[in-house]
Amino acid sequence: RAWLIAYDISDPKRLNRVHRFVIKHCVPVQYSLYYFEGSTRAVESLLNEMESLIKPEADDVRAYPLPPTPDIVTLGRGSLPATIQLLSSTQVALPQLLKAQTD
Repeated sequence: RAWLIAYDISDPKRLNRVHRFVIKHCVPVQYSLYYFEGSTRAVESLLNEMESLIKPEADDVRAYPLPPTPDIVTLGRGSLPATIQLLSSTQVALPQLLKAQTD
């Protein structure tokens, strides 16, 4: 299963620790947003390990499961490595989507 892992870490030291940990297990998509592939148990294990790196009262970590064929809207250049491709039944650039809605 595919997951998006996102975080908002308030302290620069913790942010660096979390970032170093996450890039060992996930593929960076954007700043503080990562792609992870694994079962529900695997993502739970990942989050359990991250729990020791954060302060829950100040930081926010989330895991969003992706559907098998997500609808993806993009603006600008994509940042996924060539080895990662999110397959989508609807992958369209934002300007094309907006134009289609006004037609």
